Amino acid sequence: MLTLAEIINLLKALGDSRRLEIIELLLEKSFCVKALAKRLEISESAVSQQLKILREVALVRGEKKGYFVHYTVQKDRLKEAAEYINNLSQK
Repeated sequence: MLTLAEIINLLKALGDSRRLEIIELLLEKSFCVKALAKRLEISESAVSQQLKILREVALVRGEKKGYFVHYTVQKDRLKEAAEYINNLSQK
């Protein structure tokens, strides 16, 4: 179970439209920074900055494949945040 501070940090990370776009893309399949930058039409540096925030709250994880790091969503963290919000609506 996540602490309230962790929930708040997760929601803050998801509260940015660009980071939410990244999460949506990564839910389809894993991508490297270069591929995400191309799809989002932003710089690789901008993608890296957003991924850093998502990694800090453990929403994404990187795995080195050859020369590139491919990122995936940590669905369990996403589900925990969703469950918290769902529980709020049940009160």
